Amino acid sequence: MFVKVCGLRTVGDVDAAVEAGADAIGFVFAERSVRRVDPELAARLAARVPDGVLTVGVFSDVSATAAGEIAVAAGLRAVQLHGDYPRTAFADLAGVPVRLIRATALTPTTDVEVGAFGEDLLLLDSPVAGSGERWDLGTLDGGRPEGKWILAGGLDPANVGQAIAASRPWGVDVSSGVESSRGVKDHGLIRDFVSAARAAT
Repeated sequence: MFVKVCGLRTVGDVDAAVEAGADAIGFVFAERSVRRVDPELAARLAARVPDGVLTVGVFSDVSATAAGEIAVAAGLRAVQLHGDYPRTAFADLAGVPVRLIRATALTPTTDVEVGAFGEDLLLLDSPVAGSGERWDLGTLDGGRPEGKWILAGGLDPANVGQAIAASRPWGVDVSSGVESSRGVKDHGLIRDFVSAARAAT
């Protein structure tokens, strides 16, 4: 089970996620997010991360080209375009040396084929990203992704095992579910989440 811990902002956050065994850590660049970091801070934090852990820049309100430039400048290994980015946005990043993650909410018109937009990974989130809101996993029955897709939205140490059993994702992503208050990571909850996700596989 691939585990991504998102919205990290401090050295302690990064070290806790890495020590817990996370496969990926995310840095949020969205202007309106309480978890936002600037490129300079992201670069300093990413420099602490071992090569085997994927560092991800999460973008929702800038062009794909700008996202790629920021990610490369910060030394990140992946770009997550979150929201209604078109196929052309992913095409704009085709020559950038990063992995691509397409993050979107599941709607009746969502293309759930992994790689349909040229992405390496597909992430399915709640309609309000970063809110901690859960969504109806039963909607996956109408078209479950195959391959490398990540479940996000309202997950925490207590419910991730059940969510994995219900949806059978390739990976899981958490942000608010491992926080003691909005935007403040709880390092114990990070460890608990990673352990619970691993135990569910």
